[in-house]
Amino acid sequence: MNQRNEPEKREGSFRRFLRRKDIVFSAKRYGIDALGAMALGLFGSLLIGTIFKSIGMIPFLGIFTQIGGYAQAVSGATMAIAIAYALKAPPFVLYSSAAVGYAANALGGAGGPLAVLIITVVAVELGKAVSKETRVDIIVTPFVTVFSGGVLASLIAPLIGTAVGYLSAFIGWATTCQPFIMGIIISVVIGVALTLPISSAAICSAINLSGAAIYTASGELMTLDYGGLALAGGAAVAGCCAQMVGFAVMSFRENGWGGLLSQGIGTSMIQMPNIIKKPIIWLPPIIASAITGPLATCLFQMRMYSAAINSGMGTCGMLGPIGIILGWFSGRYPNAVTPLDWIGLVLICILLPALISLGVAALLRRFRLISDGDMKLPD
Repeated sequence: MNQRNEPEKREGSFRRFLRRKDIVFSAKRYGIDALGAMALGLFGSLLIGTIFKSIGMIPFLGIFTQIGGYAQAVSGATMAIAIAYALKAPPFVLYSSAAVGYAANALGGAGGPLAVLIITVVAVELGKAVSKETRVDIIVTPFVTVFSGGVLASLIAPLIGTAVGYLSAFIGWATTCQPFIMGIIISVVIGVALTLPISSAAICSAINLSGAAIYTASGELMTLDYGGLALAGGAAVAGCCAQMVGFAVMSFRENGWGGLLSQGIGTSMIQMPNIIKKPIIWLPPIIASAITGPLATCLFQMRMYSAAINSGMGTCGMLGPIGIILGWFSGRYPNAVTPLDWIGLVLICILLPALISLGVAALLRRFRLISDGDMKLPD
């Protein structure tokens, strides 16, 4: 009889250990709490740095560019610390997670934020497990946290980056499609990537969604289909703006002006925990991007002739529209800038995403598929 009870005792002891360490294996803890914190960490580093850099484009305000660069450089560490805080990590684990996040983000490429999320969660939970269990906690806890995170970053982060690379390849194929089809595919896929914990900007940069000239290491100009890539860049801008503006306006009743600004010029990624809980809230911005994408490519011929990274930024710091405008006056834009270009820019990047998302969201609310509070952001 004692032998039969032994496994139960061991199981009970393990559960008590997890409870004492506040290690909770649940979708809410990892898919909502940790992911939501990671998005806030991303906003507090990479995205605010991007906004600073856009301010730095104004004459005599170059100091903002320098400050923005510093903020962007610590994005991996900041996301990891935010995740560790959400997981209620003790101090040594919290501080040590910075190194884990830096490594995961650096090795993850375009999938850096996702790598940070997965790897930091594991490293932090392992660090919590050993925290204060020995008399040399000052050595053991940071060692376990940093070592486990570093090993996982070396093994897993590049694989995550490779997986995101397949998405980049698919988008690259989409650039060869007819403009209407290309507009839908690229707008929707890049827009979704912007909201997911991966880097839409890195994807756009990797496949050069821009008509800007690219040179080889020897200084020779590469022969690329600049027209097609520039048009694809415009579609990417449309999709990213649809996500950010769409979530900002349709969640205004829950989040007010703070939510409008944090999503409209920050990132729609902070809605990911709510999307996990209720995926249908993602439908209005996706529909908006499926409409504005082909309008950008076929009607307004909106093209990106600035840096390809701007194609994946949307209204974050307004870098998507700013990139379009800078491209117009860079000497590479093949046509004269007309009032129709300006009208198209405002419609595609701001007005249409707002109106379409609001309209679809209102319809979903009417059928009680979306309820008040579904898009509420954490205070």
